[in-house]
Amino acid sequence: MSQIIDCFTYTTSRELDACGLRCPLPLLKAKLALRDMNPGEVLRVLTTDGGSVRDFQAYAQLSGHVLMAFTEKDGIYCYLLKKPAVNPA
Repeated sequence: MSQIIDCFTYTTSRELDACGLRCPLPLLKAKLALRDMNPGEVLRVLTTDGGSVRDFQAYAQLSGHVLMAFTEKDGIYCYLLKKPAVNPA
C-alpha cells in the first residue's frame, strides 16, 4: 500500500510561493530554487496557475526530479519536488 502525502503539510526543505504568477514563471522559479538545493531535499511550490499541472508533470519526467505529490485546494496548486541524489543531466 502506498503512502498518501499531504502536499500542504508535508515537511519540506524549502517553500516557494508563486501564487499570482502565470506560466512559465512558477516553473522557472522552481527550477532556480532546486538548483540551489541539496540532493534529497524537497521543495514545495504553491501557485494559482491552472496550467502548472501539465508543466510540473512534464518537467519532472524530463529533468529527473521526483514529483512526490501534487494537489489543488481552493484554487491553490501545491507541488512537492524532490531533488534526485544525482544531479539530472
